[in-house]
Amino acid sequence: MKALWITFGVIAAVIVISVIAAISIRNGLIERDEQVRENWSQIETQLQRRTDLIPNLVNTVKGYAKHEEKIFSEIAAARSRLLAAKGPAAKAEAGSQLEGVLGRLLAIAENYPNLKASENFLRLQDELAGTENRISVARTRYNQVVREFNASIRKFPGSLFVPGLGFKPAEYFQPPAGSAAAATPPAVNF
Repeated sequence: MKALWITFGVIAAVIVISVIAAISIRNGLIERDEQVRENWSQIETQLQRRTDLIPNLVNTVKGYAKHEEKIFSEIAAARSRLLAAKGPAAKAEAGSQLEGVLGRLLAIAENYPNLKASENFLRLQDELAGTENRISVARTRYNQVVREFNASIRKFPGSLFVPGLGFKPAEYFQPPAGSAAAATPPAVNF
């Protein structure tokens, strides 16, 4: 009789331990999924900050270079594409296009000494550079969390829970090949 109770006790302990382990694994996957979402929102916040700075920069340049209408319309179109883009790949592509047009705008600004000396222009240029650095840092952190999440849903035992939770691999946020951001890895201090 004593052996029967010990057997039931061992079976009950194994079941309880298995249930606790399953709950822990499931909760860990959910936590990683939430980290991916949180880090993506940080990228979107910085991208929004950049798109909010652009009209001020354009208006400042317009004050000195009114006849450069083509670049202003290109910036507006690139900004609209970035705002409409959905998902990391589309955002990265649209962001790269916007960076290219902004680079041309800043090159045009070099032709206007009064503009280059303008306090407002210098401040906006610094804010834009700071935002680009923030985007780079946020991208690095996001991609790290994506890597951890994707590995956890592919590895055993996490892969057992993926069908029931409906998880899919998260998309990395990488600048398109050939862009300046892709060529220069960001410097990050954690």
